[in-house]
Amino acid sequence: MDAASDPEPGEEIPDEAAELISGAKISVTVESRKPLGESGEEDFVGTAMKVSTQDGDLFEYRVVGDRTYLRADVRKISTTMSVPMPSADELPPEAGAFKKALEGEWVMFDTEEMEKAAQESAAAPGGGGAGAGEPSPAPTLDAETQQKLLRALREVVARDVDFATAGGEDGTERISATAPFRTLVTDLFAKIRPLSRELPPGVELPSDGDLKDAPDSKVTADFTLRNGELKEVYVDLAPLAEGTKVEKLGLVLKLNAGVTPVAPAGATELNVDEIMGGFAGAMMPADEEFDEGFEGEFAEGLGDEPGEGEPGIDVEGLDAVEQES
Repeated sequence: MDAASDPEPGEEIPDEAAELISGAKISVTVESRKPLGESGEEDFVGTAMKVSTQDGDLFEYRVVGDRTYLRADVRKISTTMSVPMPSADELPPEAGAFKKALEGEWVMFDTEEMEKAAQESAAAPGGGGAGAGEPSPAPTLDAETQQKLLRALREVVARDVDFATAGGEDGTERISATAPFRTLVTDLFAKIRPLSRELPPGVELPSDGDLKDAPDSKVTADFTLRNGELKEVYVDLAPLAEGTKVEKLGLVLKLNAGVTPVAPAGATELNVDEIMGGFAGAMMPADEEFDEGFEGEFAEGLGDEPGEGEPGIDVEGLDAVEQES
């Protein structure tokens, strides 16, 4: 939220960050042995995500086989988000190859090993888990609850949303869905609250009082279908930014054929200790010195423009489905 919208303390974001977000492009590729709608976690053989701006790539990761690869423009992210980060030569020896990450180079780690370390950290005293050796299970929804939520969504959409359709050339169809934002979300959560006991632990639903200050401006989502397949969704978020000078803020979702995620060449291997030591060192205040007890103390102790002149966030491609016979 920018200064013109009079945000609550702690809700402000730097102007540089707002400008970056307004022009960001997020590309996502998912490769599976089955169609995505039928895929479980065991069916995915590769995923990739990249966040880019007009000035270049900010962050990218790829999961290929049993390895996760990532790189980031740490300097730019640090400056834009006003989060001080040390340079690579300021990190302690324990950080090891993590320094490569701060230099914007590709690094990689064993995905299963990192997940195991995260579970052990959550299960440790003070880690928020269920207890040592008992990592909290991932929250899930059973099939019956999913169907109840889907029926609730359909009822609210049928009542609150106005639809308009228009045909186009070459099998293209455009559907516009318009609804007052506060009315829509208030009615939706009113339908969901009776199901709260069936939702995963820790899921908190907002009350009507929490939603009373939400803007009730009408928001329209435009869907583009080609030969019956969804190709693009465009939503202008500006009506939700009351009191700002933004006239249009387009969120665009495009679905298309992707590419198979591949491992980047020259990635430096990281081990868990280096990652934990590197993160700890990066988070320490710049004016503090590292001492010999650093590691022990730490161990105890997150496109195409929608129109001429419009800023936009372009989220591309949930795609690249590979089927095996």
